[in-house]
Amino acid sequence: MGIEKGREMLEEIIEKAGGCAIVDGGLATQLEKHGASINDPLWSALCLFQNPHLIKRVHLEYMEAGADILVTSSYQATLPGFQSRGMSMEEAESLLVKSVKLAIQSRDEFWDTVSITAENSYRRALVAASIGSYGAYLADGSEYSGIYGDDVSLKKLKDFHRRRLQVLVGAGPDLLAFETIPNRIETQAIVELLDEENINIPSWICFSSVDGEHVPSGESFEECLSVINKSDKVAMAGINCAPPQFIDGLIRRFKKITNKMIVVYPNSGEIWDGKAKRWLASQCSDDSAFSSMALRWRDAGAKLIGGCCRTTPSTIRGISNALKGKP
Repeated sequence: MGIEKGREMLEEIIEKAGGCAIVDGGLATQLEKHGASINDPLWSALCLFQNPHLIKRVHLEYMEAGADILVTSSYQATLPGFQSRGMSMEEAESLLVKSVKLAIQSRDEFWDTVSITAENSYRRALVAASIGSYGAYLADGSEYSGIYGDDVSLKKLKDFHRRRLQVLVGAGPDLLAFETIPNRIETQAIVELLDEENINIPSWICFSSVDGEHVPSGESFEECLSVINKSDKVAMAGINCAPPQFIDGLIRRFKKITNKMIVVYPNSGEIWDGKAKRWLASQCSDDSAFSSMALRWRDAGAKLIGGCCRTTPSTIRGISNALKGKP
């Protein structure tokens, strides 16, 4: 599939969704709800070899809630991460492929069984292969600090992402989702890598933010988006796993500095303590408030809206109903 064809698929699903497509919500949250134990450096990727049926179950729940785009379970799935558990390179690569195949199978099985009516207006979901930042692999919270150390060079970041990217692309996703990118150097690494590997699948790059003004490293969004703006491989840019109260302002800011489509899928508003591996309570938005905010985000210019950590199918159903004008 060429990149133009991929863009056409993306634009078509956005158009059919009424101008704003819906991304799914938190994967790990639902896996834990269904009994998975994922307090581990591999996080939700543990379920790729321990509980793959739960991954399919969660994908199905999000499609039933109205998601147009499924994000795969590969955020924390890395080759060195799997190898550290004694797996061979072949076994590690097979798990990356499995993350995409589970989402595709879930999407196709759901599509084959759903009854298409004017009332539900389901659309065949697209599958976005999740590629977490280098900081996510470190599992030390550095995707929320952007501080990787002086030994982490542009080359090292490209080498880290290269084979994982190749394997995920080979598994046949519709989109690529680079998530919680915390600094300019990793943005540059991704953009260069997409060119070097001649990737012809539309991609998005989403940043995290801890203050609503900068990426976690302290660099400006202008600095990071100037790198993305030069790439014809990156179709979308946006924010994930940041508090929802930041999103209004960031969409308006992004609209001024990039022509890329904007994707936003914030967390629930709770704060993740990466060192203690726990969520810290805050003024967490309930689903009704999230739905109201989603309407503002759409009106501000977002083309893809969903949820990240601690959001649920209920959150996504509320967003879906709000954007479609359902009670």
